[in-house]
Amino acid sequence: MTITAFEGQYEGEAAIWLKAGRYEAAVLPGIGGNLICFRDTENGYRFLHEPGAEGMEAFKASPGIHGIPVLFPPNRYEDGKFPWNGQTYQFPVNEVATGNHLHGFLHTAAWEVEEFGSGLTESFVTVTIKVDENHPSYAFLPHKYTVKLRYSLGAGGLSQQLLVHNDGDDVMPCLLAFHTAVNAPFAPGSTAQDYRVKCTIGERWELNDRMLPTGAFQELQPEELLLQGEGVNPFYGAMDNHYTAVPQNGRNRMELTDSKAGVTLVYDVGTSYKQWMIWNNGATEGFFCPEPQINLVNAPNVDIPAEDIGLFSLQPGEYWEERARIYVK
Repeated sequence: MTITAFEGQYEGEAAIWLKAGRYEAAVLPGIGGNLICFRDTENGYRFLHEPGAEGMEAFKASPGIHGIPVLFPPNRYEDGKFPWNGQTYQFPVNEVATGNHLHGFLHTAAWEVEEFGSGLTESFVTVTIKVDENHPSYAFLPHKYTVKLRYSLGAGGLSQQLLVHNDGDDVMPCLLAFHTAVNAPFAPGSTAQDYRVKCTIGERWELNDRMLPTGAFQELQPEELLLQGEGVNPFYGAMDNHYTAVPQNGRNRMELTDSKAGVTLVYDVGTSYKQWMIWNNGATEGFFCPEPQINLVNAPNVDIPAEDIGLFSLQPGEYWEERARIYVK
């Protein structure tokens, strides 16, 4: 099995490419540390929604629906307000339709390549972003911290290791998600109707007209019960839904099965993610986003115990770490 890692280009952008046997992947350090593609070159599978040449300008302008964007802090905050530790931070209101802040600061920022290389069983790359008073986002979220992402590629597919470290002298919020964009179909010769998805969702949060949780739950619809169990077409209807995560068999995951190709893509995200967002672009066939998320949307503004909604902090010098894997079975 050929295993290598090297500097290259992805549609004109600087990239670190990983190759391991039939798999290849590329990370774009300069655009959010985004893992922009994960492919099986032998079978022609393209698992992630890629911008391609025609979509690069739109991707650069709004890098949220391709590859695996890092959201920190994730999703929506009412009026851009983020109360924390006796203060209220004011984030930019960047979603005009709802009057909210959306998706934080890291998915558009430039990251640094810390190292890349290959060994006997895997190729790998580590990208890092260090935020301090000199970083533009510090004006909105005034904490010093480092985020590291390590991706590796081997016979077992794509592995992700995430680490957040509080570099500062005060308590900081640790709220994060991945806006992972998965192709359906990912196999040549298949159609979206050949696909069924299931996910370890629990209860569905009720959202108001500003897409913010009310604190109540909604009854799951028949298709959502299928999503919990045997699977449902990912485009059965428009989804922009927020759920609690309930691990099954010790794992927190999304499984996407191509019945025509006879393969299942597994996205095993780890049990630190207490919530899921699932968005399918208004039921537009082609891709959808199963988004593992630490915290409830708008968590700092919600009057629910912090432990119940994934609202947690890092003391000075503390780390938070989690792993995920995407593979085929």
